[in-house]
Amino acid sequence: MIETERLLLRPHIADDFEDCLAMWQDPAVVKYISGKPATEAEAWTRFLGYLGHWKIMRYGLFVLIEKSSGQFMGNVGFSDFRRGLGPDFDPFHEAAWVLATAAHGKGYAQEAMVAAQSWLDEEFSPAQTVCIISPENIPSINLAERLGFLPTRESIYNEKTVRLFERLRPE
Repeated sequence: MIETERLLLRPHIADDFEDCLAMWQDPAVVKYISGKPATEAEAWTRFLGYLGHWKIMRYGLFVLIEKSSGQFMGNVGFSDFRRGLGPDFDPFHEAAWVLATAAHGKGYAQEAMVAAQSWLDEEFSPAQTVCIISPENIPSINLAERLGFLPTRESIYNEKTVRLFERLRPE
């Protein structure tokens, strides 16, 4: 478990599914990701992937819990989504953040991602991490840049234009 000033970050447990389902069914949350709320089956498959990442890869997305309320605030961390975007993207840990609407605009994504990146650097010492963001998702692009990610190129993923970013580990 990782603790920040306002958040607890931990791997998912079975009891987190209902909160994850609600988040993935919220149109405001999925606006720039898929554009449509997830079905329960889609959310379940995604959730099982969260659990499997930790089991197989020893890393994954963390659940964010607001310390003051105990409320679920979203997921942040790193994954291997096997996106098929090329050798400048696919071999690297992919940063990801998705927050429940209740967490929007509070700075939780940055607080959590700084902690998650520090954890990843200590555990795996990756030379580079990457992320993928819709060009319309200005808040996430701004966050990526604050986290040290730089845009590398645009590509097509799931029939949509996406922007790819990389972050080189500081020496």
